[in-house]
Amino acid sequence: MTDRSGIFAGDDPFAIARSWLDEAEGTEPNDPNAIALATVDGTGMPNVRMVLLKEIEAADAPSGGAFVFYTNYGSAKGQEIALSEKAAFVLHWKSLRRQIRVRGLTSREEGPQADEYYASRSLKSRLGAWASQQSAPLSSRAALMAEVAKVTARQGPNPKRPPFWGGIRIVPQEIEFWADGAFRLHDRFRWRRDGPGQAWEILRLNP
Repeated sequence: MTDRSGIFAGDDPFAIARSWLDEAEGTEPNDPNAIALATVDGTGMPNVRMVLLKEIEAADAPSGGAFVFYTNYGSAKGQEIALSEKAAFVLHWKSLRRQIRVRGLTSREEGPQADEYYASRSLKSRLGAWASQQSAPLSSRAALMAEVAKVTARQGPNPKRPPFWGGIRIVPQEIEFWADGAFRLHDRFRWRRDGPGQAWEILRLNP
């Protein structure tokens, strides 16, 4: 058993991640839930961008524990994830000098959970999801705003979730918790499992 204590203590990595994020919400000036999401395209070329993590599902959830964000499935990241069914991300907080790295398998969330999140967004954001062909070429901002106006007239004040927009669930096979240490002797603990419901192997890593 690794010598974990303090901020690393616990038997549930999803609870630890939630605790760290809760703490960061009180210290980070903007978007403490921002993750750098990494994918690869059909040639193996990597891609990375910032998105907002919206849910950390508990270990006893049907997913067995997962991280969820939302996107247009036709976007570059949506297409790349559909192709590989894998993704990785890092959460980094300068204020806490901590980060969490995750690698895992993906699936879509297109049911009531996605509907509920979509309904919680502002009306303009919901209409924007309909209007934007995310990642596709755009002739001008004026063209985008014209499409927003068309969508507004067509969808009305209570638009349903677009069929091409929903959640991506990342079910981790690896989670690494990292905290800054004096003289760059950082603390790192890697949790690894073969799949949902399997036992975690926990290792302390060199800085």
